[in-house]
Amino acid sequence: MTDERTNKNNTGVVILAAGASSRLGSPKQLLVYSGATLLQHSVEVAQTADADPVVVILGANADLIKSEIKNTKANAVVNPEWKEGMASTIRFGLQTLLKLNPEVDAVVMMVADQPFVTAELLNNLMEVHRKKQRSIVASKYGTTFGTPVLFAKRFFPELLELTGDVGAKSLVRKYMNEAAFVFFPEGEIDIDTVEDYEKLKDVKEGGGYMA
Repeated sequence: MTDERTNKNNTGVVILAAGASSRLGSPKQLLVYSGATLLQHSVEVAQTADADPVVVILGANADLIKSEIKNTKANAVVNPEWKEGMASTIRFGLQTLLKLNPEVDAVVMMVADQPFVTAELLNNLMEVHRKKQRSIVASKYGTTFGTPVLFAKRFFPELLELTGDVGAKSLVRKYMNEAAFVFFPEGEIDIDTVEDYEKLKDVKEGGGYMA
């Protein structure tokens, strides 16, 4: 019996989790929300979605963080140049994905500090890509857009040329006429500071998240 999940989308997921969480003061990947660390949640969501393989790119505190996902099927690797910034982690993640599956048709880039990302959202990105033939599908929240974001294979060369402490948003802006967007209002909730985390815990306890 063939693996329909793998064949349906031929899309891999790269979870960008190499940062040092300098504003927080401790690894944000290990913060606990709703019974799991933020990274565990991200990995579970990615593995539940219709995508394969799942790659986790680590950097700062790699040994400590890696132990948190040792019992998953995710491919956790350490980017030795993580200090360069986000672009380095994107490049390393895509290179790792292509080694695992050279025939992959698209990649979903996601981060580990968006606690409300779901497998349904990732599947929606892939469905829009497949059905509407859009080469870029990004999440839209507030007045902006960002991760999770899908890039078709034709953009792999440009992703591999990114440099510095920048993500792939510039690539989305450059090709806006080829991009589609999936509404994800909770996407603007990410965890950069202790205050962000306290607000997140208030949500769990029945309060409202105030951005």
